[in-house]
Parts: sequence; structure tokens; C-alpha cells
Amino acid sequence: MSQSLLEKAKTLEPRYPNKSTKLFGGKSSGILNWNDIAYPHWYKMYKKLVGNYWQADEVNMSSDVRQFPTLTRDEQDAYLKIIGLLSTLDAPQTRTALLISLYATDPSVQSIMAVIAQQEAVHNESYSYVLSSVVSLAEQNESFDLGRKDPVLLKRNDAIMKHYNAFSKEPTIENLLKTMVYTALLEGMFFYSGFAFFYNLARHNKMVGTSTMVSYINRDELEHGRFISELFRATLAENPEHNNEEFIEWVYSAFKQSVDLEIEWSTYVLQNVSGIDMEEMKGYVKYRANKMLRMMGLSEIYPDHVDNPMKWIRAYVDVRYVYQVSAA
Repeated sequence: MSQSLLEKAKTLEPRYPNKSTKLFGGKSSGILNWNDIAYPHWYKMYKKLVGNYWQADEVNMSSDVRQFPTLTRDEQDAYLKIIGLLSTLDAPQTRTALLISLYATDPSVQSIMAVIAQQEAVHNESYSYVLSSVVSLAEQNESFDLGRKDPVLLKRNDAIMKHYNAFSKEPTIENLLKTMVYTALLEGMFFYSGFAFFYNLARHNKMVGTSTMVSYINRDELEHGRFISELFRATLAENPEHNNEEFIEWVYSAFKQSVDLEIEWSTYVLQNVSGIDMEEMKGYVKYRANKMLRMMGLSEIYPDHVDNPMKWIRAYVDVRYVYQVSAA
């Protein structure tokens, strides 16, 4: 069945009301009054995002510079590969957030996605910053090239690339919804085995500067995942013809495939790292998938993984705690 293409939202159209008639494909003047928006609680989400402002070079990396050469070969290898992974995921997010905003006819969505895009740009800058602190330019470039060359990483990112590019080429509501699904997966699950690696180093008093940086990124991604989940639910509710069994089954299939690929990746990069229990890691990936599905208004698919099996991670998501460890 052919679908109509979304038109990019007009920048300013005084004939239309300020409060958008629809998130995508609706009518809006382009004027944003936060006190008169279709989804009023999104103002609080906007304020939470803005309040998370930070810059990469605020984090002191001096101790990491001294410690990196003392890491085991497996830890160094995982460190570089995971930075390569994170940069591969975050770099497209800046563009994807902006692309979604171009088609959003609700100006509150445009503003929130602009903040998310800015934060994703900072995340990507932070990967350059941490790598420049600990390795040579040649090694930095090699790490950033992993997304183009490493076969496990290429396989893992193939579906993201496919659906992001499909929306860019053919901006339909269905492709938009699928892009949101993979954005939710990216923000809410794909990053987390990598985050766990850096937190594991920090709990052994290693590379605390990098862990502090990651905790900032983690805090942002939690908010990004929360908003994208809400945007998905609202867009699906406004387009009920897509809220059918076939599409929901596609979502569950995308999650299952993504979990399998994330477990394959984390096993590949972390299996020889001391302090990481791979069975716990597999459970953690499934736990994160369940959590994102609940946030998106869907059912859990891993009934044995509703609780976090790696509860020690919680402390490191709290930036205040990381600062205390760093200062100690």
C-alpha cells in the first residue's frame, strides 16, 4: 500500500493556529507558546533537557592520561572499540533529531528535538575529547573507523542505518515511526553495555574521568529515550491506522533482533574484561529492552528479566556520586 509523503513543516504560516493540530502532517503557525501546546507536560521535559547542559572539557582527564597505559590489553582494546561504537551511534543522532524536527508540525517537538540534537553533538565531541587525552591521533582515527570497518559493528548497526536512511529518502509516517523505534533502542538499550564497561572500570578506581563523562551522556540519553518513547506513543495515537497487529509485531521483532545483536556485540568486546559477568550483561540488555517497551506503551518480551541484574550501575548514573568518587 502506497503512503503519502510527509511535507516539511512551514517555518511560519500565520493562517494556521499556534497550537498544532497534529504532531506530523498537521497545521501550525510555527509560533511556539509553551503555555498553549498540544501536550503540556512536554514543557517539563524540555526544561529537564535544558537543565542537563554540560561541556566535554569540563571533565578533568589528567588521571585517565596516567592510567590508560596501565590498563590490561583487553581493557584498552574494549575502551577503544566502545568509544568507536558510541561515536558511530551518536554522530547520526544529531542529524536524525534535526530531520525529525523538520517534519514536525508541532513547534514544541521542534524545540525539544533541537536540544536533543545539540546534546548529541556534545556527546560526539566528548568521544574525541577523551580519546585525544589518552591515545595518539592515529589510534583515535582507528577507533572512529570501527563503524566503517569492524564486521561485528557493521552487522550490529545495519538495521539502524537501513531505517534511518529509509526515512531520510521516503519520509512517510510508517518510516517515521520505525525511525523512532530504532531511536528508542539506540537511546535506551544500544549504549548501555558500553556504559557498563566504563562504570566497571570506575568501580575499580580506573578511568574515573571517562566514567564521569559517560555518566553525563547516560543522563542525557535517559531523557532522550523518555521523550522519544512519548513522541512514539503520541504519533501512533494520532495515526491509528498504523496501530495494528502487523506494525506492533514488527516492533517486537525489531527489539528481539536488536537484543540478539547487542548481546553478540557485548560478548565480542567484553568477554575478556575482568569484572564483567557476561550472563549478567545479557540479562541487563534484556532488562533495558523490557524497560523501553514499557515506556513505549508495549508489553515486555523477556518476562524473566524485569529487574536490573547489575544494580551497582545505578550509583554511576548519578553524576553527583561520580564527582565524589573523582574527588576522593
